[in-house]
Amino acid sequence: MIEKLEVIRLRFEEVSELIVQPDVITDTNRYAKLNKEYKDLQKIVEEYKRYKDILSNIENATTVMKEESDPEFKEMAKMELDELKPQRDESEALLKELLIPKDPNDDKNSILEIRAGAGGDEASIFAGDLFRMYQKYAEKRSWKISITDFVDGTAGGFSKIVANVSGEDVYGVMKFESGVHRVQRVPQTETQGRVHTSAASVAVLPEVEDIEIDVPKSDLRVDEFCSSGPGGQSVNTTYSAQRLTHLPTGLVVQCQDQKSKLKNFEKALKELKSRLYAIELAKQQAEIGAERKSLIGSGDRSDKIRTYNYPQGRVTDHRVGLTVYNLPTVMDGDLYKFTEELRIADNAEKMKEQGEQ
Repeated sequence: MIEKLEVIRLRFEEVSELIVQPDVITDTNRYAKLNKEYKDLQKIVEEYKRYKDILSNIENATTVMKEESDPEFKEMAKMELDELKPQRDESEALLKELLIPKDPNDDKNSILEIRAGAGGDEASIFAGDLFRMYQKYAEKRSWKISITDFVDGTAGGFSKIVANVSGEDVYGVMKFESGVHRVQRVPQTETQGRVHTSAASVAVLPEVEDIEIDVPKSDLRVDEFCSSGPGGQSVNTTYSAQRLTHLPTGLVVQCQDQKSKLKNFEKALKELKSRLYAIELAKQQAEIGAERKSLIGSGDRSDKIRTYNYPQGRVTDHRVGLTVYNLPTVMDGDLYKFTEELRIADNAEKMKEQGEQ
């Protein structure tokens, strides 16, 4: 581990010198990449420095224990060692976590898609509840969330809703939300008070930049239509909404949240690229055998990941076996307990894999 940390320290010093060079500062793309690398490496280097200081202090205290004849000094050294050893173990564990190869998509913004599944009208209502939950969670994390496409449910909620989520580490946090979410409750349409189980699927895709995937215009069919807002409220009466069909794959995306044709086209194209990127990423992972049989799951919609039980007021994440009895606060956007447990479990498995290699 020390050898790896020394290599990182040297690279950090190199990057520190590069980002102040005039030719780098004037190159916007290169400066942005180096600045991001600087921030990522800085966390590791600062913890490494703390770790080395702790080891040095342990060595000094151990020397005092061995060589000092004064009982009072030896007792002070022993007390210091008792404090330092847990700090060393904590710092070592943190460094191991920081050294886990980071998913290059974690820093990206995301495309969030929620679709009603089994359960009829109740599934659409639940899809709407999930979207509001993510809206509130985004607010708590100072993320921005904007709807790009939707289909209203016949009795409320959404049959489908797609949104852009932008902010710090969006995909790294939200990727664990992909899968099937189940709800157990008495539907609003149920007159006899029976508990029903309904479902909605959530898909979270990393948003890609133009340089990452190319979509030739010849591969696109563009259709225009009038936009409408949630609940049927008219957004505008011009043909500004854009529907893009990717001819080679048959993928269809659309955006109708802007009054400008160009802005709707740009947003729809970004979503299309994200979907194509996700397809290619899945192919690559399958080819290299990177799809882990993980508790966290693959993000496939067939994974039933979480159940929201209203009669008992509990929410259970089946991947990590976590159950909380504060359903109202979870639906109000308090997802921190789940996202943290999932991150820890994912990191634990990655560390296990590293140890097996």
